[in-house]
Amino acid sequence: MATTRAKPPWLKVRMPGSPRFHEIKRRARALKLSTVCEEARCPNIGECWGGGTATFMVMGDTCTRGCRFCSVNTAKNPEALDPFEPMNLGMAIAEMDLDYVVITSVDRDDVADFGAAHFANCIQQSRIRSPKTKVEVLIPDFGGDIELLRRVVDAGPEVVAHNIETVERLTWPTRDRKASYGTSMKVLADIKRIDPNKLSKSSIMVGLGETVAEVRQCMKDLRSQGCDFLTVGQYLQPTKKHLLVDEFIHPDQFKAYEEMGKDLGFEYVASGPLVRSSYKAGEYYISNFINQRRENV
Repeated sequence: MATTRAKPPWLKVRMPGSPRFHEIKRRARALKLSTVCEEARCPNIGECWGGGTATFMVMGDTCTRGCRFCSVNTAKNPEALDPFEPMNLGMAIAEMDLDYVVITSVDRDDVADFGAAHFANCIQQSRIRSPKTKVEVLIPDFGGDIELLRRVVDAGPEVVAHNIETVERLTWPTRDRKASYGTSMKVLADIKRIDPNKLSKSSIMVGLGETVAEVRQCMKDLRSQGCDFLTVGQYLQPTKKHLLVDEFIHPDQFKAYEEMGKDLGFEYVASGPLVRSSYKAGEYYISNFINQRRENV
């Protein structure tokens, strides 16, 4: 019978407790905002919030898909979208004086446009209320509809991310049946079709039973869609109801994945046991990359 594996020492982190951590948490509660940092039980929440980086989750806290790696609540018909959420999000970003913010969302297959217009409005409100803040969005697949994706890209985020999550062979049962490897690759390709200069990003979880060769092929597939940035991190089982960890990948292998990604042409690769798609160190690098690109224009 399969059992939950004990975590190795390199996966242990300190409990968060800095004043800035508590302030971000307080403001998120006051404005009824969800953070993926909490919903997805991210191990880096103390480091990121303490350093002034946060990832906000819009369109509610309940997803219409049931991926077996994710701890976010699921339901076929979540509550209606909050029309005040974009404004509240913009206010929170401005009040927290963030230099770089990530906006992500649950999947909303119950909404006619999959929530694309609402997502775009969130970006626009952050632009209006905090023009200095760089915005990265981590988006759902919007059913693979390029016109819905265009609404989000045209709203002007600096980086558009969409996660492939795992290698092709393990897409199911890791991800919900509504998601697919091909659709996710199409989304990443469509970002560049809409705006060839738009920076794109994706993320791979490891420790689900993939081989090194499969990870390499996934990286090659992402690069073939023009993906600029990549994160590679350890899958951690959020609850006993979710997929078991097949293997805890050693830090040396993560370093090898980082080198592999660089050799394949990614502008930046963040690879490590505690790396997540929204990751403070990666966002710091990407922010500097954006600054340098603007200076060279």
